[in-house]
Amino acid sequence: MSITTAESVQATEPTAVRAWTEGRIVFVELHDGRIVGFPANRFRILAAATDDQLAQVRLELDGYALRWEALDEDLTVPCIVAGRFQLPP
Repeated sequence: MSITTAESVQATEPTAVRAWTEGRIVFVELHDGRIVGFPANRFRILAAATDDQLAQVRLELDGYALRWEALDEDLTVPCIVAGRFQLPP
């Protein structure tokens, strides 16, 4: 049996199947069913984004990262799950 790169990443790192925003909170549904949310103001670029810009989040790299193209911002799902934020609460 062979394992694809995406399957290998999921086995060792959390990955997302869906990402969305509600107000200024970014939510990520992980491949194992957990849902993690964090306030946008914990990251410099996201804190300065409009609600419309924030809502334009999409998944990249088979769910390993979140991407905001208009903001040129990328966050990895493992860092979000681990609580590695740029700014204090």
